[in-house]
Amino acid sequence: MKKKKSFLTLTKLSFSTMHFLNVMRNYRISGRLNKILLLSLSLFSWNAYSCVTCDNELRQAIADSVYTNTLFMFSAFIALAVVLLLLVYLSLKNYSATVNQIPSHVPLVTAAMVLGIGLGGFIDGIVFHQILQWHEMLSNKFPPNTVLLKSVNMFWDGIFHLFTLLSTLVGIFLLWRATKKIHSNTSSAVLAGGMLAGWGIFNLIEGILNHQILELHNVRELSTNPGLWNYGFLVFGLLLIVAGWLMVRQNKAIKDERTH
Repeated sequence: MKKKKSFLTLTKLSFSTMHFLNVMRNYRISGRLNKILLLSLSLFSWNAYSCVTCDNELRQAIADSVYTNTLFMFSAFIALAVVLLLLVYLSLKNYSATVNQIPSHVPLVTAAMVLGIGLGGFIDGIVFHQILQWHEMLSNKFPPNTVLLKSVNMFWDGIFHLFTLLSTLVGIFLLWRATKKIHSNTSSAVLAGGMLAGWGIFNLIEGILNHQILELHNVRELSTNPGLWNYGFLVFGLLLIVAGWLMVRQNKAIKDERTH
C-alpha cells in the first residue's frame, strides 16, 4: 500500500511539473525532463500496476473470490450453457418441410437465439460495465473501491466477455449451417425475432440469478433504489422475448397464408 501511495504521489508531482514546463513553453527542457520522469515512473511502477501476470496480491485475491463464491460465480454461466446446448441441438437437427412445403423456421430461429444471447451479453458488458460503469461482475460482493478490487472485478468481466464471445461464434456457425439447409426458413424477420428472444433470455437468466438470487451485482450499484433497476432489467428482457416471438409468429402466419 505504501508503494502504491508513493507511486501516486510521484505521478501527480511528475505531471504537475510537466504541465508547468509546457505552460512556460520551454519545450526543449520539458522534452528532456519528460523522458527522465517517464523513465523514473517505469522503474518505480512495477509493483504499482495491477496485472494478473505481475501482481501476486491480485492473483491471490482472484483465487479467494473463486474459493468463496464458486457456486455463485458459475451459476448463471451454467444455466446459460444449458440453454445454449439445447438451442444448438435444435438448430443442428434435420427438419423436413411440412405438408404444404413450408420450410421449417426452427434452425434459423434457434441459431438466432444463440447469437442473441451472445450479443445481449456483449451489450450488457459494453454499456453497463464499461461505458456507464454502473456495475461490474462482483461489484455487490467486492465493491470496486480500490485498485485491487477493481482488478478482481475486471478479471471476472473478462471471463464474462469470453463466454459471450464463444456464444456469438457458435451463433454465427449455426446461422451458416441454417442457411445451407434446404428445408429451412431464411427470413430476416425470423432472424431478428430470434435474436431479440435470445437477448431477452440472457436478461432473464442474468437478472434472476446474478441480480435477485445470488446478488453478485445490481444493474446500478450507486442508486437510491437498486431493486427498481433490477426489476426493470427483467421487464425489458420479457419485452424482448415477446417482441421476438411476435415477429417469428407473424412471419410463420404470412408463410401459411401464401401456401393456401
